[in-house]
Amino acid sequence: MIRVGVIGAAGRMGQMVSRTVAGEPDLALVAAIDRSKVGQSIGSLIGQPKLDVPISDELDRLLEAEVEVAVDFTHPEVVMDDVRWCIEHGINLVVGTTGLEEDELEEMRKLIEDEGGEPNVIVAPNFALGAVLMQRFAAEAARFFPAAEIIELHHEGKADAPSGTALSTARRLVEERGGEWRGPSAESIEGVRGGEVDGVRVHSVRLPGLVAHQEVILGGQGQTLTIRHDSTDRSSFMPGVLMAIRAVSTRPGLTVGLEPLLDLPAK
Repeated sequence: MIRVGVIGAAGRMGQMVSRTVAGEPDLALVAAIDRSKVGQSIGSLIGQPKLDVPISDELDRLLEAEVEVAVDFTHPEVVMDDVRWCIEHGINLVVGTTGLEEDELEEMRKLIEDEGGEPNVIVAPNFALGAVLMQRFAAEAARFFPAAEIIELHHEGKADAPSGTALSTARRLVEERGGEWRGPSAESIEGVRGGEVDGVRVHSVRLPGLVAHQEVILGGQGQTLTIRHDSTDRSSFMPGVLMAIRAVSTRPGLTVGLEPLLDLPAK
């Protein structure tokens, strides 16, 4: 039985993670951390009134509950404080909060090294397995289609733009593409061509009614290739979250993305 604590438990994703963890026979939800609804039982929020786990705003509750794996779905502005605390206190961590930069990932590696290589951390910009495969397929295609642009679409409440998935995808395209390509930059309206990540244009859409969607459009002579993934419900992230919770104790140091957990054939 893996003892799990959820940080950001009262949020939309936090409640879904809590509900999912509570329903798994090999996992036990033993701590819920959030700045809102303090003192209220997480069980009452997720439709399981018999689950008597009060929400606390203190990370020390993770230690008191003997949490083995913490799951963070909070906000880009506070996630690194949670990461530092968990590493310092030896708690394995799964991070689903997006918006992390490369320098913050490097800080995680350094913190883990300073703690003697423990605990372990998995950071994933997207826990939907289809999104992971979308990124891999796009990276493969970039070897043959160096011209590419990304359109990512999310709900209006998303805290970062572009999405972590879009940034990760753009960087992978740059690593894999056969040659450098930069599209035209002329604009009659400033910003209409989107942002640029090492020559890959990224366009962010934020609208009510969306959940999480991304398409990569690759262009070549006389042809285009479009690779698209759609999450139509947040439940699409749960299989990946569960996979990360169960795997983090066996993944030394920092693991970025879910692809290393999928046992895919080598490229």
